[in-house]
Amino acid sequence: MAAIICMLRGVNLLKYNRISMEDLRALCEALGLQGARTWVQSGNVVFQTKEKDLAKLARKIEDAIEKKLGFRPAVMLRTAAEMKSVVARNPFAKRRDIENGKLLVTFLGPVPTGEMREAVLAIKGHPEEARMDGSEVYVYYPNGMGRSKFAPLLERALKKTGTARNWNTVTKLLEMAEQLEGTR
Repeated sequence: MAAIICMLRGVNLLKYNRISMEDLRALCEALGLQGARTWVQSGNVVFQTKEKDLAKLARKIEDAIEKKLGFRPAVMLRTAAEMKSVVARNPFAKRRDIENGKLLVTFLGPVPTGEMREAVLAIKGHPEEARMDGSEVYVYYPNGMGRSKFAPLLERALKKTGTARNWNTVTKLLEMAEQLEGTR
């Protein structure tokens, strides 16, 4: 059975869109998703499923959260193989000056349109570096993301269609998925 990595957008930010990881695991189990394991408090869960249609599965999870908790976060799903590809395609991998906690990957639902791609690549004048590859945007924030002027411009260009995770979380989620599949 395939391991799926699920990342919720915009949960547990301050007092908004709160979901405990215990509730998230229980919700996954209620949907028939097996072996649900969460990572940190920002809406990351890894599970196994026989479902092949990831878009349908994402909608099913979004519907269940909305019904149970009254808000609807966007759900980004990646298979373990897709996440392994995300790690392998890291355009900053060979650079020694990159701090893992300042490298973020934004996971997009659909592959970005040409318009979105152009809007992202047109963002200039910041110390941040962005690279797009498939349904992911890799961004290095050398001064951190907290006060970055690039981050809101990126959000606007992507029309809030994705969710970002730092590199440490990306690699941990892959490790968890591989353990669940028994491939590690």
